[in-house]
This record gives sequence, structure tokens and C-alpha cells, in this order.
Amino acid sequence: MPPVEPPEEIRAELVASVLEVSATAGVRVAGGQAIVLLESMKMEIPVVSETGGTVVSVAVAVGDVVQSGDLIAVVDAEEAPE
Repeated sequence: MPPVEPPEEIRAELVASVLEVSATAGVRVAGGQAIVLLESMKMEIPVVSETGGTVVSVAVAVGDVVQSGDLIAVVDAEEAPE
């Protein structure tokens, strides 16, 4: 049995506004797929999942302002699409 990996916590890397939320809890995502789109200093920054899996939760909504280190989403890699 392979080792169990903890869910991936996706966190903001900078202060930004949430422009778009592309995934919701229960949705399967691929590695590199955008979860949310942030805007900072008139630049759009996609925030992606490093691994494929199922989105457990999304902690932001359109219009929210995130700070560096804020939780954006959690992805469970254990249920990765085949």
C-alpha cells in the first residue's frame, strides 16, 4: 500500500484580490489546473494545484482580498483522476 499523502493546502503568495473562482468542493482537478485567478497591481495571477485530485474546500470568493499565506483551497491528491 503506497504511503498516504496529506491534502495539498494551496496558499496565497502575495496580497491580491480574487477575480475568479474556477473550482468548487468536490470537483476533480489536474495538476497545473487553475483553482482561482488573483489580481494584484493590474496583473492577473492564476493559482494552480500542484497535484491532481479532488478539491476538498475553497476558502475564498470573488471580491475577497487575500494576504500572503492565506488559505485558498485544499486538494486531496488521494482521489486523483486516472
